Amino acid sequence: MLRVNMLAERSLRFGGVKQPLDLKSPSGACWKTGGLSMETPHGPIPATSSASESAQEKPGFRTKTIATRITPDELREVEAAAEKSGKTLAVWLRELALKAARERPADPTELLLSEISALRFMLLNLFHAAASAKTEGTYLRPESVIKIRDTAEGRKLADARKLLAAFLAGEDETGGQK
Repeated sequence: MLRVNMLAERSLRFGGVKQPLDLKSPSGACWKTGGLSMETPHGPIPATSSASESAQEKPGFRTKTIATRITPDELREVEAAAEKSGKTLAVWLRELALKAARERPADPTELLLSEISALRFMLLNLFHAAASAKTEGTYLRPESVIKIRDTAEGRKLADARKLLAAFLAGEDETGGQK
């Protein structure tokens, strides 16, 4: 009886339209298609196996999972932080993990290059801002210095990665081959 109920609840796709299994026929195993009953299907039954779909990786779709164990107290903390940000727990954790993975330098070389890149950016922009202020007869404002520092901090890792990629590709700073 349980098997029959499970079959009754299952839907089959026939002719592009989902139709429930009709158990009113004497055999109890016919397909209902637009009011016509057939004892056997006249045509191929499209495969609806989830195994075949999950075996195929779809580009752009998230198909992998990450699992970890935390205490009930840690779970409450994490859930509260996700709720505070207005996101679901899964979205909040995914964004946090990807942000950390993308912002952290991959190796010490990348870290050093990012710091040197930030220093270069700050020096050039501070010299330019100071010279501009002097020609205008004003002083360099503290807000300008903080803005330059924050901009340098925000872009240093991306700049370092760009420089490393250009170096590894054999290009100079202007984009031409060395």
